Amino acid sequence: MHHPRQGIRSKIGSAFILQAAAISCATILGVYAAAMVLKDGLIKRALREESTHYVARLDADRNANVPDTYNMRGFLARPDQVDPVPEHLRVLSPGYHALSRRFGDRLVFVSDSLHGRLYLIFNQEHVNLLAFFYGFLPLTVVLLIIYLSTWLTYRLSKRAVSPVVWLANEVRALDPKSPDVQALNPDRVPADVDGEVQVLAEALYIFAERNREFLERERTFTRDASHELRSPLTVIKMAADVLLAEEELDARQERIVLRIKRSSREMESLIEAFLILARESERGLPEEEFVVNQVAAEELDRAEHILGDKPVELKLEELAHFSVRAAPKVVAIMVANLIRNACSYTDKGRVTVTVGPDFIRVADTGMGMTESDLENIFKAFFRAKGAPRGGHGVGLTIVKRLSDRFNWPVDIESRLGIGTTVTIHFPDAVQVKV
Repeated sequence: MHHPRQGIRSKIGSAFILQAAAISCATILGVYAAAMVLKDGLIKRALREESTHYVARLDADRNANVPDTYNMRGFLARPDQVDPVPEHLRVLSPGYHALSRRFGDRLVFVSDSLHGRLYLIFNQEHVNLLAFFYGFLPLTVVLLIIYLSTWLTYRLSKRAVSPVVWLANEVRALDPKSPDVQALNPDRVPADVDGEVQVLAEALYIFAERNREFLERERTFTRDASHELRSPLTVIKMAADVLLAEEELDARQERIVLRIKRSSREMESLIEAFLILARESERGLPEEEFVVNQVAAEELDRAEHILGDKPVELKLEELAHFSVRAAPKVVAIMVANLIRNACSYTDKGRVTVTVGPDFIRVADTGMGMTESDLENIFKAFFRAKGAPRGGHGVGLTIVKRLSDRFNWPVDIESRLGIGTTVTIHFPDAVQVKV
C-alpha cells in the first residue's frame, strides 16, 4: 500500500519547530548553567574569602565581631568560651554544607583556625530571586522573541512555497488518461504564482497539451488503422478463397494463392499486435474468463499451413487446464508468434505446445541459437544467424512487449543445433477441472 510522503509545508513546519525547540533548550540550559555557576562557584568562593578575611581580623583583634550582614551570618566557636553555635550546626564538619529546607535555603561553610571553628551561613533566597529576575525573566522574553520570529518566518516561508504546493496539487489532480490541463493555463494561474513557479506551470501546460495532442493522434491512428488496414486484408483473403475455389488452378498456382492467404493472415496478426501495443492501455479490448488450452489448440491448428511440406510434427500436450481473465486475442497473438517462429526455424522434427498448471511452453527441435543471439533475441528486427528468409524479426519483440504489458513473464532457453523453448507464465492462472 502506498503511503503519501510528507508535504513541503509539513517539512518546513517541522524544521521550524525543531529549530525553535533546539534554541529554547540551549537557552534554558545556558541560563540554568549560569545560575549553577553563580550559586556553586561565586557564592562558595565568597564564603571562603570571607572566612580568610575574618581570620585575619581575628589575628589583629581577638574581639573582632563575626560577620553579620543581610545575606550572611557567622558563628565562632572558641575553645575557651561557651559555644554560641546553634545545635543543628555543631554536628557539621569543616567544608560546605547545604541545610535542609526546615532551616531555610542556607549554604554553610565551616572552617577551623587557631581562634576556633568558624561557621558562615549564607542566605541563598536572595540569590535565587536575583537569578529569577536577572536570569529567567530575560530568558522568558528571549524565548518569546524566538517563538514570535520563528512563527513569522514560518508564515513567510509557507507563503513562499504556497505556489509550489498549488502546482503540486493541480498536477496531482490531473487524470493521466484524460488530463484537463486548463488549470495550468497561464491565463488561469493565480496572481500569487510568479517567478520560477509560473515558468514551471507554463512549461507543464505546454507539455501536457502536447501529450494530449499525441494521445488524440494515437487514438485516431488506432481507430483508423484498425478499419483501413483490415479492410484490404479482408478483400485479399476473400479473393484468395475465391481463387482456391477455381478448379482450373494447377499445383504451382495453388501454392502461390495459399502463400498469399497465409501472408495475409500473418499480416492481420501483426496489425492486431501493433494496435494493441499502440494503445495507451489494454482498454477497449474485451476481457473475459477463458480457458487458455482452447486458444493454444486453435493456434496450433492454424499453424499447419506454415509448415508446407516440411517433415515437422505439431503436437499439443495438456498437463493441466487453466483459465485467465484477459483479452483472448492477446494470448492468441503471443502463442501464434511463438508457434510461427518455432515452425519457421524447424526444418524437421517436432514443435510441441505444452499447457501446464500456469504456463504455456512452445518447444521445437530446430536450429537453436547461440548465447549472443539470446542476448538480443527480444530486440526489434533482430534475426539470429542462419535464420530462414521471410521473417520480419518482430515476433519475439511483440511477445516480450505484450508480456510486459500484461505482467506475464517470458523465459527462453536455446541450444545451437538442438532447439529452442519459450515459456509464458500466467501468475493469475485459475485451475479448471475437465
